[in-house]
Amino acid sequence: MLQKMVKIQVIGPTKDLYNVLDFLYAKGTVQLEDASAQVTPGEISLKRMTAEQLDDINAALTKIGGILLTLPKVKIDEKQVANTYHNLKIKSQENLLGQVNSVIDELEEVTKNLAIEKSELELSISNSIRYEKIIEKIRPLESSLPVLEGFEVTVLLIQREFKDVIDIIRNTLTEITRKQFELLSADVDETTIAAVTIYNKRYSEQVHSFLFTQNVNEIRLPSEYLGKPFAEIFNLIGEKKITETAEMERIDADLAKISSKWYLELSALHQVLEERAEELSIFSKIGKTEYTFVIVGWIPKKTLKDTRTELKDSFGGRVIVNELTLTPDEMANAPTFYDNPRFVKPFEYLMKVVSPARSTEIDPSPIMAIFLPLFFGIMVGDIGYGLIIFAFANIVKWKFSDRGDWLKYLMNVLIIGSLWAIFFGWLYGEFFGDLGEMMGWIEPKTIFGVELNRMEAIVPFLILSIAIGVFHVFLGLVLGIVNSWTEISCSRNVSKAKKHICEKTGMIVVITGLILVIAATALALPSTVITLGAIMMIIAIPLIIIGGGAFGMFEIMSTVGNVLSYARIMAIGMASVILAVVANQLGGMMEVAILGILIAVLLHTLNLVLAMFSPFLHSLRLHLVEFDGKFYEGGGEMYKPFKKENGGKSL
Repeated sequence: MLQKMVKIQVIGPTKDLYNVLDFLYAKGTVQLEDASAQVTPGEISLKRMTAEQLDDINAALTKIGGILLTLPKVKIDEKQVANTYHNLKIKSQENLLGQVNSVIDELEEVTKNLAIEKSELELSISNSIRYEKIIEKIRPLESSLPVLEGFEVTVLLIQREFKDVIDIIRNTLTEITRKQFELLSADVDETTIAAVTIYNKRYSEQVHSFLFTQNVNEIRLPSEYLGKPFAEIFNLIGEKKITETAEMERIDADLAKISSKWYLELSALHQVLEERAEELSIFSKIGKTEYTFVIVGWIPKKTLKDTRTELKDSFGGRVIVNELTLTPDEMANAPTFYDNPRFVKPFEYLMKVVSPARSTEIDPSPIMAIFLPLFFGIMVGDIGYGLIIFAFANIVKWKFSDRGDWLKYLMNVLIIGSLWAIFFGWLYGEFFGDLGEMMGWIEPKTIFGVELNRMEAIVPFLILSIAIGVFHVFLGLVLGIVNSWTEISCSRNVSKAKKHICEKTGMIVVITGLILVIAATALALPSTVITLGAIMMIIAIPLIIIGGGAFGMFEIMSTVGNVLSYARIMAIGMASVILAVVANQLGGMMEVAILGILIAVLLHTLNLVLAMFSPFLHSLRLHLVEFDGKFYEGGGEMYKPFKKENGGKSL
């Protein structure tokens, strides 16, 4: 459900501002708003506060972060981190910045130089490996190249899909050099070809200009390799790699030594600076006079008393909390704060993804938590499938626990749905289709004289699905009436809300009348009920026209369509059990037992995959379209209190 939100004003002496912010940050119950955005005429004008030290904190945070990125991570004792963090967080702004700047002065230059040196070595080693690979591939071509004074050797890399460019290069070089060149090629790897050409230096400019226009990569060896045989170049590259690798190891050792000494303090400093920056960033929302500060924000009604009491006790009555009187429009813009039991959280997440509720409307999450798994269970309705889905969802939750809340919530929806699937599988007598019944393990239960065999009781299951649809849609219409009544009680959109009440009330009456007429026509009710149903429909039509105008009549057909849409509960469940039975029958028809088992397993696997996704998506659609469309608007803004998950930090 949604918690009622109230807007408060926190007022106190300027000297207590830092401590009050620290308290609110630790408490984590207030979403801050701009205190000076709107001031009622006649009140004292409030100026926005500025945080002069925010720039210093952000600059220090950037530098500490840069040093941490340079250093290798080391394993540190969490207790030591907590102690260091505690000692740092109680420091004043000036003392903290003094310690940070001292650390920066000692480490920034040395770590920066080591990082630059390491980066240059990494680039050099990478180039050496590249040159080495190319030279190794083209060394066999060296014996075929003439050694002539005044000639230049050029190495080209060509992507294999553009290998035809070699012929273009050969033809063009023939024209440029008047046939005074050699061109040889060899594969470097699966995607690259190396081409080596030798030509007179007087054509160098023309050749390079031409090569620049082609889809080739011209390799320019460092000056120290020019004019040397390929074998000698290869050896020189190897020696350079060894030297540079040793130098890299020395730099890594120096960085590791620095990290072992400073990583703990740097991590704690970075954490404290992040929190200080977050706290100081809200100063622009705080109003002030010469001696007083004013903080304005939203807070859940249920936490107001506790927050007010603790502020009073902590500051000896110097800081007061006023609850502001709001207009209906202001109240409608209150942030949305979900406060549901644990089992509702996955469905709350689904509603947040679609569109968060407005603070003044009914939260559909608890209702979804009841009906969505129920619909899923009715459709799947198989003990074997339910057990596998239950195991699959738990394994995924455990295996991918680091993937975020979204995966955990989706798996929790499947887990709850799988329990309903097992229950309805017991009612239907289904264990991998009719396998359980064939083995004599289980059989369909009989309720009100109807055997719950989905292969045979098609009409009863269809009636049950439509009955569920009628109840679910009527519940949505009733909730729509409640939402509209809330609007009226808040003196907000009164005319529109009254029309909605008329329309939704009329819709309930007309659908009820239509059901009575159909039931009486089908001889399920006395024929005299037809008259009652017709009267209800006649009474309802003016209400619908008053509420929705002429287009309200079309809404009747839309609502009837919504109700009939619930027939998919029966249809999808029927398709699932038919495929399961077909899997068992095909498997049993095979003369080779192993082949029969394989076919049955493959078909059951396909059915199981469909059972995990199709019932979930259709159940979700029934909620978001057929049900929520009758009362839910959404479009709310989530409650974002001034806090950090790991607790409050000191200014």
